[in-house]
Amino acid sequence: MSVEDCKIIDLPKISDPRGNLSFIEGGQHIPFDIKRVYYLYDVPGGSDRGSHAHKNLHQFIVAMSGSFDVVLDDGKEEKRFHLNRSYYGLYVCPMMWRELDNFSSGSVCMVLASERYDELDYIRDYSQFLNLTKSKP
Repeated sequence: MSVEDCKIIDLPKISDPRGNLSFIEGGQHIPFDIKRVYYLYDVPGGSDRGSHAHKNLHQFIVAMSGSFDVVLDDGKEEKRFHLNRSYYGLYVCPMMWRELDNFSSGSVCMVLASERYDELDYIRDYSQFLNLTKSKP
């Protein structure tokens, strides 16, 4: 997989004077079924999150409130995405080193995941990640 396989996906947006509505259906709007949802909030200014990769996990990241950046690295190329709207998100494929930074005050980051939490799926050492990406054809 390469960083080019990761992309911004627009979500349905139903506009209404009483407030807008967006929704996400696994396998329909994103390319996987949703097995886990978690969110980050109250991230102190100047902090970053992530700094890991997943061997098999697919994720979809949405800025529910505020904004933040997601930096993706496939071992050869790095790409930065700025997320600041709740009607689109970033699809992140497996074997992608990710870092989240530049959180605005009050931001909320929601992540939809293809699998339940599994510590064995994590790669937390960047050197190990690079070695694994070099061994892939």
